[in-house]
Amino acid sequence: MEKLPYPSKKVTRATAKQMLARLEQMYPDARTALEFHNPFELLVAVVLSAQCTDARVNLTTPALFARYPNAQALAAASLTDVEEIIKSCGFYRAKARNIVAAAQGMVEHHGGEVPAEREALEALPGVGRKTASVVLAVAFGQAAFAVDTHVFRVAHRLGITLGKTPEDVEHDVTALLPREKWGHAHHWLILHGRKICKAPIPLCGICPLADVCPTAPLVLKKKRAGR
Repeated sequence: MEKLPYPSKKVTRATAKQMLARLEQMYPDARTALEFHNPFELLVAVVLSAQCTDARVNLTTPALFARYPNAQALAAASLTDVEEIIKSCGFYRAKARNIVAAAQGMVEHHGGEVPAEREALEALPGVGRKTASVVLAVAFGQAAFAVDTHVFRVAHRLGITLGKTPEDVEHDVTALLPREKWGHAHHWLILHGRKICKAPIPLCGICPLADVCPTAPLVLKKKRAGR
């Protein structure tokens, strides 16, 4: 199927803010779909969610946390055992190495706790900027905006950004919002990407943003042409 091109220019700042305001109204209770009880469980779940559905992660983590309920336990875990538990999440060998090494880093440097500072989080194995941003925003209520594949796709289709990297997208979106809404905006865009602005073809015919979205006319034109 032909891939939709992203818009070649940004919408105006006023239009971008209008679209974000509509997304806030559409998804007022948006939050992570990952199930967790503490920052340790959230961090592990986010690492496991890479190239895997949240639903699959939620089916996997109960057994993992029953066996390894904290960083101390996971730091001492057998890699083979962890691999077997998380195998259905995909890329399980690399993920097992990362979560065990991250737990060891927490034990060695942070008393077994998940650090609440970006630099310390990103120093843990397997924890990149996206994972750190999710943990900071969701577990610690800090101003942080995570860019995953849904956020990257939707922000580009809406013409909010032309950014080539997740950091560029983060900069463009957060520049439009007060800091206290950064973490919420991440979830607005994710939910919109899952429900309406899907890959590869968005459901523009039912999208409340279609009247101001630069991608919608292209999609609707193709639909009318029977493509």
